[in-house]
Amino acid sequence: MARTIAELPTGSRITDYISLGVVAKTFPLTMVKSVVVAAGRGSIRQRDLPAHVVVYYVIALALYMQSSYREVLRCLLEGIQWLLNPRVKIKVTGKSGISQARARLGVEPLRRLHDEVVQPIAVESTKGAWYRGWRLVSLDGSTLDVSDERANERSFGRPGASRGKSAYPQIRFVSLVECGTHVLFGTQLGEYQTAETTLAQGVLPWLRSGMLCLADRQFFGFELWHQARSTGADLLWRIKKNLRLPCEQRLRDGSYLSRIYPSQRDRRHTTNGLTVRVIEYRLHGVAGAEPIYRLLTTILDPEQAPATEVAALYHERWEIETALDELKTHLRGSRIVLRSKTPDLVRQEFYGLMMAHFAIRGLMHEAALKADEDPDRLSFLHAVRVVRRKLPLFPAIPPTALESVP
Repeated sequence: MARTIAELPTGSRITDYISLGVVAKTFPLTMVKSVVVAAGRGSIRQRDLPAHVVVYYVIALALYMQSSYREVLRCLLEGIQWLLNPRVKIKVTGKSGISQARARLGVEPLRRLHDEVVQPIAVESTKGAWYRGWRLVSLDGSTLDVSDERANERSFGRPGASRGKSAYPQIRFVSLVECGTHVLFGTQLGEYQTAETTLAQGVLPWLRSGMLCLADRQFFGFELWHQARSTGADLLWRIKKNLRLPCEQRLRDGSYLSRIYPSQRDRRHTTNGLTVRVIEYRLHGVAGAEPIYRLLTTILDPEQAPATEVAALYHERWEIETALDELKTHLRGSRIVLRSKTPDLVRQEFYGLMMAHFAIRGLMHEAALKADEDPDRLSFLHAVRVVRRKLPLFPAIPPTALESVP
């Protein structure tokens, strides 16, 4: 389906619409150049679009999903020109030149930059980020539509529909989210058919001691639970109501201790089991509530986390749904697909999208700290608009013609 070229207002500059300062502060130029070189993608000769500029360009694309490739680049380069030397004539590369520059860069520098920088950001004074000293994080996954190209369909697959297949191929990803700041981190990307539990195996190593990880029932399994527990983090996962969990010791708050096993044979012989605490509760008077909810946790002492608090705390897991909505609706744009035509550039664009979301959430966290406010109470959509229009607070990222940083 043809894309209508959307242009920004005549005479607009990147300094009027995209705060490169926010992006440059989050992803410093020295770090960007370092990952580009480490990935073997440094520019060998002088180009109109050197590799480090393309990195910032890919992140900027995520801020303007509805504008054309060339329009975003025009604003980016005009902003750089205006900041550094208005007399220098800037040539805006055509669409094919942009695609070639992105293809030369590849996905690896974006992935490395994402993995190096995108981390939890809450501090001790961040409201809503903690429970009794634990940093609250949640685990979940989602999908994104990608451009309807044969190469993308072959690489990522396409979901079924009531009549044949869906309109677009899709990618699947799984992330951790820091509940208090909505920062998505540890993200793993895969094909549509890849199970979320499979992708989660690459996400769980991002857990750390001092975190309390919340997850819904589709993630529970002995191996995944054991892997997550081995990171040193504590866990609070919902489980299916028919899972066999006999009570071994009833605790004073109504919860009880039980064991989970890697196999039925281990269960019969009571070998290789892991002790867990089970919390069961009902939601009375809540429309659509299920008859019973069952949670497992690694926190065995009810004094550290009483059952009533744990039951209420589990519903903080929905913070990841809000973060995914920010990513897919407010930042990407409703009914907008990832525009890249090849699988490698789809992956590159995806990491650009994730890093744009992180930069905005970092800005919101700083604002919340200054206002002594909960980051959840700030408007993500308003923050996106601010990032798009405010003057940069830090130096822009020059192309080769205007290079000022060695």
